[in-house]
Amino acid sequence: MLHSFSRRDIVTGRLGADAEPRHVSSAVVLAFPERSAELSHRLAQLLGVEVHAVENSRIVIVLEGASADEIGERMIQISLMDGVIAANLVFETFDDGVAST
Repeated sequence: MLHSFSRRDIVTGRLGADAEPRHVSSAVVLAFPERSAELSHRLAQLLGVEVHAVENSRIVIVLEGASADEIGERMIQISLMDGVIAANLVFETFDDGVAST
């Protein structure tokens, strides 16, 4: 299910009262250098994945999902992609959708 808010809305606290809880994570994907451009394109096509940087064999991504399980399953999917050497979660945060005052 696609949502009408972005990762930036979570970070800045601009979520509406009806917002659903979201998990936002960052990861580094290590790929064979000759495959990093192709893999970064394939990663960007995955639902809830944004590619933020590609440098040699490293691809920095941000993942967004409804649960930690969803993020974990997507990380497994990425790890099993042809050309990926490793995919490592770097950071995870959770927003319950309740605006803090």
